[in-house]
Amino acid sequence: MFVYKNSEMNRIKKRIIVSVTNDLVTDQRVHKTCMTLKDMGFEILLVGRLLPYSLKIENREYDTHRMKLLFTKGVMFYAEFNIRLFFFLLFKRFDVLTSNDLDTLLSNYIVSLIRNKPLVYDSHEYFTEVPEIIHRPIVQKTWKLIEKFTFPKVKYSFTVSDSIAELFEKKYGKRPLVVRNIPKSSTIIKKYSRKDLKLPEDKFIIILQGAGINVQRGAEEAVEAMLNIENAILLIVGSGDIIDTLKEMTKIMNIQDKVIFRPKQEYPLLMQYTLNSDIGLSIDKDTNVNYRFSLPNKIFDYIRAEIPILASDLIEIKKLITKYNIGDFIPSHDPVDISKKLNQIIRDPNQVRKWKENIHFASKELTWENEAKNIEKVYSRFH
Repeated sequence: MFVYKNSEMNRIKKRIIVSVTNDLVTDQRVHKTCMTLKDMGFEILLVGRLLPYSLKIENREYDTHRMKLLFTKGVMFYAEFNIRLFFFLLFKRFDVLTSNDLDTLLSNYIVSLIRNKPLVYDSHEYFTEVPEIIHRPIVQKTWKLIEKFTFPKVKYSFTVSDSIAELFEKKYGKRPLVVRNIPKSSTIIKKYSRKDLKLPEDKFIIILQGAGINVQRGAEEAVEAMLNIENAILLIVGSGDIIDTLKEMTKIMNIQDKVIFRPKQEYPLLMQYTLNSDIGLSIDKDTNVNYRFSLPNKIFDYIRAEIPILASDLIEIKKLITKYNIGDFIPSHDPVDISKKLNQIIRDPNQVRKWKENIHFASKELTWENEAKNIEKVYSRFH
């Protein structure tokens, strides 16, 4: 068999440009997708933005490019990003475009038409119903018009849950393939102890982690619940628009010793905090369509770390936890109810042990390698 040299292989590889509006560092879904595509033999360029506080991108096996923008949020940010992305894509070599979420779709769609190249769309959430825009009718209408103009014409699409796929199908008669954001099957080794991470060694640790600790995700109620919980700490790891509010709450309630904050971490270190915790929280509120049908990334991080889950009984989350019997549900978002449920769990180590046993088996089945089969099915057409 003839073997190509590396330089020859690089020249014949099909190139995919993947775009997203974040700073690339903590987006594990996009990273795993890029690695899957790389392993399929594609050359990958991942495009995002650079923020003043962005962490350095390290150890990527594909090319990245981050645009430094004048605006960081709001209408002007989205306008600037898409204009810059349009011209960037227009003059780059590529064979396939991949748009992540609605906020990158318009520029990708127009360039794909001009260049007559295939476009794949990956919807990480039901974007037109996210809480940040549902009370802003003009903004929401604009995004709905963009979706109506682009999505029906996109031939290949993915999304993150069956419920959201059904919403797209009902609205446009097209059902995206489902690819849940599940970690890879490789075992995550606990490299750091609680002492290494400056966490208490004698407390029950309740973790709430993620890059989107925002409004209506139950974080405020979780903090308030700590007033009535003893021998435990709430560990909040990540970023979001209510972190400052949560810190102020802990001061007002004088529970700084019960709530520990850590900033956004790169994924390997984030998982070290998760591995050292006893239970993971995912208590989004059923206040909008996007949250109602969501399946948060942290759910699968908790499963990979083999810690039980305490969640709100949203449709997709409830199906998963009930199927594998790997946790419990809060009765309501009343902080008193949350504290009662957590105290009940803390006082029942046998139940926690049983959940952990079940999670061990669930983690063997719930793997990115299984989810990526749909990605491989679509992109294999482009070789």
